[in-house]
Amino acid sequence: MPNGLKPIDDFDLDRYLGEWYEIARLDHSFERGLYDVRANYALRADGGIEVKNFGVLSTGTLKEATGKAYFIGSKQLGHLKVSFFGFFYSSYIIFFADEDYQTAFVAGGNHSYLWLLSRDRFISESTRDHFIELTTSLGFNTDNLIWGVQRPDHCRYTGISSDQDPC
Repeated sequence: MPNGLKPIDDFDLDRYLGEWYEIARLDHSFERGLYDVRANYALRADGGIEVKNFGVLSTGTLKEATGKAYFIGSKQLGHLKVSFFGFFYSSYIIFFADEDYQTAFVAGGNHSYLWLLSRDRFISESTRDHFIELTTSLGFNTDNLIWGVQRPDHCRYTGISSDQDPC
């Protein structure tokens, strides 16, 4: 876990489940070049969490990955391990969730992985400022953030290339 980072200790999984939009992230190979990125979290029969990530490549092709997540310790602690590759797990640390679970800040096991998630495609300036201030204070390089391109509903994946896409 990155120095100074602490998972939320009053985590409510039921309120976290469902769809989230990626608003910002630090670049990494498995999401490189994607926009309209979103994730959906649902309960698994084994007590874990199914994680489905979706994003659109610049060609207009939808990319999807399905993984699984399990709590590390208490279910009230926002610290999970997630895997998209069999037995290889990575940390998934929810270190901020607003009161209504409309916004969440998530990190991985080091300062190379960081996400700002929202229930809506767009966030307020105050939420953006809070994210930057907090993550900068925790040692993340916010100058390298990629602010996700989220498009309105009528512009969802169409299957045509982006140069022909009117959105």
